[in-house]
Amino acid sequence: MAKAWMKSDWRAKPRVQMPDYPDQAAVSAVEAQLGHLPPLVFAGEARRLKADLAKAAKGEAFLLQGGDCAESFTEFSADNLRDTFKVMLQMAIVLTWGAKVPVIKVGRMAGQFAKPRSAPTEMIGGVEYPSYRGDIINGFEATEAARTPDPTRMLTAYTQAAASLNLLRAFSTGGFADIHRVQSWIAGFTDEDEAARYREVAERISDAMEFMAAAGVTSETAHELAAVDFYTSHEALLLEYEEAMCRIDSTTGLPVAGSGHMLWIGDRTRQVDGAHVEFCRGVQNPIGLKCGPSTTEEDLKVLMAKLNPENEAGRLTLIARFGAGKVEDHLPRLIRTVEAEGAEVVWSCDPMHGNTIKSASGFKTRPFESVLREVREFFAVHKAEGTIPGGVHFEMTGKDVTECTGGVRAVSDEDLSSRYHTACDPRLNASQSLELAFLVAEELQDRRAMKKAAAAAV
Repeated sequence: MAKAWMKSDWRAKPRVQMPDYPDQAAVSAVEAQLGHLPPLVFAGEARRLKADLAKAAKGEAFLLQGGDCAESFTEFSADNLRDTFKVMLQMAIVLTWGAKVPVIKVGRMAGQFAKPRSAPTEMIGGVEYPSYRGDIINGFEATEAARTPDPTRMLTAYTQAAASLNLLRAFSTGGFADIHRVQSWIAGFTDEDEAARYREVAERISDAMEFMAAAGVTSETAHELAAVDFYTSHEALLLEYEEAMCRIDSTTGLPVAGSGHMLWIGDRTRQVDGAHVEFCRGVQNPIGLKCGPSTTEEDLKVLMAKLNPENEAGRLTLIARFGAGKVEDHLPRLIRTVEAEGAEVVWSCDPMHGNTIKSASGFKTRPFESVLREVREFFAVHKAEGTIPGGVHFEMTGKDVTECTGGVRAVSDEDLSSRYHTACDPRLNASQSLELAFLVAEELQDRRAMKKAAAAAV
């Protein structure tokens, strides 16, 4: 497959959700410039992530994928990056406690600059403009100039992604991710009256940390407690950028996407003969595939065969996104298709995209209870089917935004206007993200108890 594939083959396929640049010569110039720049991630890192995901497929690890709906050039800062990274570390420790397996941490960071849209244009103040498609393509401002696709934005995206990865690597290995520090952050969250119901879990985590310290296992004696592996991911939407960043791995001689450790194909771009599937099938990175209500069993079979023809463990993650109340209508038939094919996949739950509503105050939002309900339905279906729920996928931020309603701090419809900062989809804030991790940990703990009981019965 890899020998016959060329990174430009997608150009002969039908393309959707991509911009029509007015100046093709300018696009070619940017692509050439990107092609001479160093890759943002390296093949060995992508292989390591694939090996980790292979463990998640067997229930020996759990995938936590989260971050911005669409990264912003103007909101980029070290503080914002640090705060989201910090929340993901907290979530990972809570999930590790619940699952008793390693948690694979994958950020929607350093590349999540493009977004699919439901329509090519939108009305703003009675004027029709091209839809905002993410900062890598056009600007958010409601002017004709800002909304015109500009290829030089790809260079800005590369620069921001490189700076983000530099900082994330420093956070991961420079002491910021020390497990004792993260545990103290969790305790701070549960000290609040609203989060008191999670205090027992936090205390158990603290007790475990004290036991390890008494046994001589500390950050000084065990490097694993002071540093973490952290990977990046994004939707492979803007294929001019992805092609320009594609590199040949000097170790294997195979093509690797140099833009991020993991790429995914969206629910709007998973056409079996489309450009996005064509590009992603050829790179060696782990690939995610969003599966919504319109995903048919036959399409899933074809997509699995195209994206993972060698049935390699850890290569393909199926990201279910149906909406609360719809999981039982769709997930079982897709699970049975995968099982019948004998396909190696990681099953992950995206409870965000199927639960977007317009609030009474006019803001696009996501009710926390709907997000939680879809997660619980995801786990319940896997329990009924005897299969493994391998991960979760959230749009979230470390900032104290008010974009999703509900949670222990009870963000209301009336609160949305106070700190609604997203340029695209509503995100869970830091408190809601950590609370959701506690609730997912309960599901993981229940699953672990069920497995132990089944093993004891045998």
